[in-house]
Amino acid sequence: MRRRALAAEALAAVLALLILGGCGSRLPRSAFEDGATRRAPAQAAAPIRVGILTSATSPVGGATFTDPRDGAQAYFRHLNDEGGIQGRRVEVRLCDDGGSGVGNHACVHKLIDEEKVVALVATTSLDYAGAEQVSHARVPDIGGQPIGAAYDTYPHLYGIYGSLAPRDGTPGWDGKLYGGTEVYRYFERERGARTAAVVSYNQAASAAYARLLTRGLQAEGYKVFTEQVDFALPNFRAVAADLKDRGVDLVLDAIDAHGNARLCRAMDQVGARVTAKVTTVQSWSSSVATDYKDAPHCRASLWATGASRNFEDTGHPAVRAFRDATRTLRTHSQWQLEGWAAAMWFTDAARSCLRDGDGATRACLDRFMRRGAPYTADGLLLPVTYRMLPEPPTTRTTCLSVARWTDDKGWITQNGDMNRTCFDVPQLSYRP
Repeated sequence: MRRRALAAEALAAVLALLILGGCGSRLPRSAFEDGATRRAPAQAAAPIRVGILTSATSPVGGATFTDPRDGAQAYFRHLNDEGGIQGRRVEVRLCDDGGSGVGNHACVHKLIDEEKVVALVATTSLDYAGAEQVSHARVPDIGGQPIGAAYDTYPHLYGIYGSLAPRDGTPGWDGKLYGGTEVYRYFERERGARTAAVVSYNQAASAAYARLLTRGLQAEGYKVFTEQVDFALPNFRAVAADLKDRGVDLVLDAIDAHGNARLCRAMDQVGARVTAKVTTVQSWSSSVATDYKDAPHCRASLWATGASRNFEDTGHPAVRAFRDATRTLRTHSQWQLEGWAAAMWFTDAARSCLRDGDGATRACLDRFMRRGAPYTADGLLLPVTYRMLPEPPTTRTTCLSVARWTDDKGWITQNGDMNRTCFDVPQLSYRP
């Protein structure tokens, strides 16, 4: 089920065209053991080796994909400082696939066949061409970002948002993925939005995602206007003027972060004011003030939705642990937090395997991942499940993490706890 990955689908669509969201911090048990008990095994036991595959350099810019990697590395550094997993350190091997399919295959070969990693963690790849190769090798890929359909296609791959699809080599159910309408219902219920605009590029992937957004909005009773701009020579000012003339409440898009900043600037220039300009998890970061510095009115209408707890919610102990461990980073983001959660997921799997005497092997880690029990990373994630449904559900109760940007306080969580902002919504099909 792709309900929680819809925001990533927007990013996937844009990236394709550019080439032409518990209690207590999760400290290891070794943190509560005395120094002698903790350190002696660490000197003798072999490290547990994991791989992080990232499009750290790519046609869309070096900073686009690195936040999940940085969050995962921060977790493993913190874990190792506390004594590792039952005295065994986690050894991280990185590989940059350059954003290409060829590079991705090369990284998969290097990490799995040469480096002999037991798992991949927090994969964030523009073109996950080696996904089938990972699955064939039965190497668990834990907590990756679903940019594309790989995590709904192959067994042994476990994206950060979960899946209910058969994952038998075909995407979703008979080539169709499904997503809910909870975002649109939220803004209708909480903000009174009834008129929406969907902005896309004149490119197949972007336009396809825009059609899904349009269908979902219409299913929730919105009056919807579609706006398409030329990718090579986008006229965002004309789009902004049309948004103003039509009195649009809600703006969603299938364009990239740079395009969003330009659209917001154009909206400010023509005086287009909206109830909400909804951005993606990938743009849910502390750099908003800089990225949207020329668009103060549009910036004030920015909202983000996802399936993970707001990285600004430092009153929550798991978020506070993440922020404490990443305090030296120049900016913080939701993708960093989700990378941290992915590393925690791997750690809990490895700890379970070691505790049961099976060893942190690929096979044992995979058994842990496909046991079907919901996972929350100590409350950082809405419950994530990997189990197979033979048919897609027509409706589903789904919850939503929602935050709004403010210049004085950053991202402010809306409507209290994300586990209680829930809706019973239809599931709409689309082809990836």
